[in-house]
Amino acid sequence: MRMVTRTQLSRLGLFDAKVPRYTSYPTAPHFSGAVGPEDFRSWIESVPEDGTISLYLHVPFCRRLCWFCACRTQGTATLGPVESYVETLKSELDLLRAHLPRGVKLSRLHWGGGTPTLLTPDLMRALIDKISEVADFAEDAEFSVEIDPNEIDGARLDVLKAGGMNRASIGVQDFDEGIQRTIGRLQGYDVTRRAVEMIRERGVSSLNADILYGLPDQTRARITESVQKLLSLNPDRVALYGYAHVPWMAKRQQMIPSDRLPTPDERLDLFETARRLFAWDGYAEIGIDHFAAPHDGLTVAQKTGRLRRNFQGYTDDTSDVLIGVGASAISKFPQGYAQNAPATSAHTGRIREGSFSTARGHVLTEEDRLRGRMIEMLMCDFRIRSAELVARHGIAADELQRRFAEMNAAFDGLLEVSEEGLFVPQDARPLTRMIARHLDAYELSVAGHSSAI
Repeated sequence: MRMVTRTQLSRLGLFDAKVPRYTSYPTAPHFSGAVGPEDFRSWIESVPEDGTISLYLHVPFCRRLCWFCACRTQGTATLGPVESYVETLKSELDLLRAHLPRGVKLSRLHWGGGTPTLLTPDLMRALIDKISEVADFAEDAEFSVEIDPNEIDGARLDVLKAGGMNRASIGVQDFDEGIQRTIGRLQGYDVTRRAVEMIRERGVSSLNADILYGLPDQTRARITESVQKLLSLNPDRVALYGYAHVPWMAKRQQMIPSDRLPTPDERLDLFETARRLFAWDGYAEIGIDHFAAPHDGLTVAQKTGRLRRNFQGYTDDTSDVLIGVGASAISKFPQGYAQNAPATSAHTGRIREGSFSTARGHVLTEEDRLRGRMIEMLMCDFRIRSAELVARHGIAADELQRRFAEMNAAFDGLLEVSEEGLFVPQDARPLTRMIARHLDAYELSVAGHSSAI
């Protein structure tokens, strides 16, 4: 296999393309109002008794709104809206319990946002107690929480630990103070280190961290310093995300000067600089943007072919059902996807009426399942295995070979195609999301997606 040059990557459109991150297939922009509360209720009731589910709880509130963030969140200076929202979550969990078959266990529980650690200890305890009424934890279950180092203390960590939290996730973004000011996220290294120390002191066994590349004024020297500081905290798992500058969608990003953003070619340099640092420190490369310590569950899953991808990124959870609780939360079932009403007011109104707030979604076709699994294989393993697709989806081997040959031709013959399937060599992996896009049968809305690098 020949080496892939920057010139080839450029000619193939890497530095100009905008493509989905493929945390689902089809992606959320293709959801429609054809899926509603009755579909969601039916799908919940069809979960096998004594089966497992993952539960995602969304808290869309922050004390302050970071300018770089494109998540659906809202700022609040008081606890009033948060307390009201927690009451809605409790009612939604009661509704879920009423329709979920008995004996179902939680394989994963994740609190995201927003800022879940904005909740007071009492509010956290109330939610933990309510979730325990819905389902017990399965053996080897994982309870993870997104923790803002600026918004955490011992009392809240004590409640989370007592409730079963065994994985914490902290957002770093970048440790450079100038970059932090530019993106509206002041969070010093000492503040982050103290949060990590408090987490470790309570025996939380696993730590995730997020860091961004492609931020304004970021250079190879600056990202090197940030990564080295992050490595000094010994995270078990790191997500290295590319900053998506979409000010037409996330109005707060208009505060960030676009003329100080790195070029696409510079973004690739920033990614490669950080990637090498993580690799040199002994982290396994997981998919397109994650890194994990040798003992971490993602590393084990990768080695055993159990790595999966969902709305939280890469996961070792093999449950077929992910249920999202809260405004805008997305659920995944074998039958399809369902998303709650995005606005907290609309979500609250529907829950108080005694109905789920499902506003949109998608019913999966067999072709969706085939293409979705191919994309997941590509994003997780850089390899599409023909034998599994033939056995599980009924597609003919020669049809797969035809599709793979077409894909290879579209990417200058840089891919490896054999009877076993398709493989993306290391040098061609910056193209992975573009290759996945080639498998996507749905029309692409460029405005809704981020840079391919």
